[in-house]
Amino acid sequence: MADLLPVPDLVERILATVSPLPDFPQALMDALGLALAEDVSAPISLPSFDNSGMDGYAVTYADVVGASEDTPVHLPVVGEIGAGRGGLMALSPGTAAKIMTGARVPAGCDAVVPYEWTDRGVAQVRITKPPRQHQHIRVAGGDVVEGDVLLEHGTVLGPRHLGLLAAVGRATVRCRPRPRVVVISTGSELRDPGSTLGHDSIYDGNSYLLAAAARAAGAIAYRVGIVPDDPRTFTDALSDQLVRADLVVTSGGVSEGDFDVVKEALSSLGSVWFGGVAMQPGKPQGFGTIGEDQTPIFTLPGNPVSAYVSFETFVLPAIRRMMGKLPYSRPLSRARLTHGISSPEGKQQMVRASWESDRGGAFVSPVGGHGSHLLGDLASSNALIVVPAATTALQAGDMVQVLKLDDEF
Repeated sequence: MADLLPVPDLVERILATVSPLPDFPQALMDALGLALAEDVSAPISLPSFDNSGMDGYAVTYADVVGASEDTPVHLPVVGEIGAGRGGLMALSPGTAAKIMTGARVPAGCDAVVPYEWTDRGVAQVRITKPPRQHQHIRVAGGDVVEGDVLLEHGTVLGPRHLGLLAAVGRATVRCRPRPRVVVISTGSELRDPGSTLGHDSIYDGNSYLLAAAARAAGAIAYRVGIVPDDPRTFTDALSDQLVRADLVVTSGGVSEGDFDVVKEALSSLGSVWFGGVAMQPGKPQGFGTIGEDQTPIFTLPGNPVSAYVSFETFVLPAIRRMMGKLPYSRPLSRARLTHGISSPEGKQQMVRASWESDRGGAFVSPVGGHGSHLLGDLASSNALIVVPAATTALQAGDMVQVLKLDDEF
């Protein structure tokens, strides 16, 4: 196994080659799921003015402090203040004004009496319960103070972040864009789903699997039609796609067979490395850059499980680096193994598995066999058990490292 490249070494090579994409201003809704490329400070305070937290009456606290059911306070109502409708700017002692939730509190008001504590009078209001001083008033800057750093560089923007940005008036933010990932499946035996199969043909699942994985990672995925086992056809298809690619992923054609066209077509470029990686599934790999823009290209194995595990291990970190998302690789969790497994010495084994947790902790169970063609088992899995290259066997009850495939990170 001395000639096999360790998994961390290839990941390190990839991250040293792939650079973050240039950032630019993005409209808020387009920024969902993207990483900020700036610190965002609040241009205004929230709230930006003192406003009412209840529908009720704006009052001077001293006028109502003694109100009760037995000794109600009666105040003349001198106006009505609606949210966003302007209205009374100042309140004189000894008077009240109707005020709606969110409306600006007039000068001189230092409490709001909710409707429930009044008779909801129009010309005069009867108040039977006093608020505390400043109660039901949302103070300017009580949530966010102008100049506060709201979101830091690298924050991946979710719905709550976008709501905050909109609330302080930011229409755009600087983010790194979604990389454009071109996915190409090679193989003369492949057919598109929905077409008729011949006696020796199969449906192309890989391009859908890998394009969906790229999209789930936050990229824009372009699934290219099937490319047959012909080096010139592959080269032409690749050249056509580079104009819209920040990253290219191929599957198939990288082993040692007579029709491994990807390896044949790209080997002459000298900028794409092909070799074996100490990982199962996913031993044959290729990585490098092509074209005038030095576009990164990943040439993954053709077996679907190998292709998917390779994507998770090598392509996903590259996509996240391009997007400025940390961490680059999916974090490892720990769980207790329910069934023993064996592993070949010298290769990091990636075992399809089902992860679950309860009050007793986290548990992980191997799913199916080791065959790299067993896509049904992969679809039934939600995790990969990572068995180190030096480990040849694990027993039921052992604590193991796990990649949880469906978790956001």
